[in-house]
Amino acid sequence: MNNIKFSSLSRENVIAVHRIENEIFPSPWSMESFIGEINNEAANYIVMTHDNEVIGYGGMWKVLDEGHITNIAVTKSFQGKGLGRALVEEMMDMAEKLGIKHVTLEVRVSNEKAIGLYKKLGFEIAGTRKRYYADNNEDAYVMWVSL
Repeated sequence: MNNIKFSSLSRENVIAVHRIENEIFPSPWSMESFIGEINNEAANYIVMTHDNEVIGYGGMWKVLDEGHITNIAVTKSFQGKGLGRALVEEMMDMAEKLGIKHVTLEVRVSNEKAIGLYKKLGFEIAGTRKRYYADNNEDAYVMWVSL
């Protein structure tokens, strides 16, 4: 898809990121949480835009040489176009530039599309967090990839 750009999360695009967060997740983060992440030295967030409209975002915390993907989402109207993959690949490139050697994330065990994408990008299931999601007590897979 043409006109896709990536940039760092800023105060100017927090409202758009929060809108996507609410659209996609049953237990969304608050606006204050995203504003706090802008000032968090361990946090690295990017936004994906199409014709200057925020259509996706992803966040990662850097802890030593590990990256923990905290959240990643593409607005529903742009899903199914390979943009989730582009976003994760951009995050993995960012991680390498930050000196991160391994990346981890949690994903709902029912989210087969996301699990399939992560596996295509080299992530492997390393374990399960029982009753991880507070909204419905669903388990989460813990997935890892070495860069």
